[in-house]
Amino acid sequence: QVQLVESGGGLVQAGGSLRLSCAASGRTFSRYAMAWFRQAPGKEREFVGCISLSGSSTYAADSVKGRFTISRDNAKNTVYLQMNSLKPEDTAVYLCVAKTVIMSTEARDYNYWGQGTQVTVSS
Repeated sequence: QVQLVESGGGLVQAGGSLRLSCAASGRTFSRYAMAWFRQAPGKEREFVGCISLSGSSTYAADSVKGRFTISRDNAKNTVYLQMNSLKPEDTAVYLCVAKTVIMSTEARDYNYWGQGTQVTVSS
């Protein structure tokens, strides 16, 4: 079992930056591949990025590639999402998720979900 708590969301102007954090409970954080998804009102849940157990491999959605960076610190049981050059279309609830072993871009593959943190980008 792992519990996930996101933080760092807020209101930012277009072109600005935010860093989201996701703190995980438990002593086996390094056994979980992690990812971020987002959901905007009236839209389907969207994959943002994922990271491997060690952090050596990452993958980002085309919509955020070059602007968002996912990273993790296994000593702190924390995964991060650095978001730069934010756009109004990035406005959504951002959700941190976890699954054992292999990272995935599919929401259905993830067993553990946080409550989410709201990111609002004004134009």
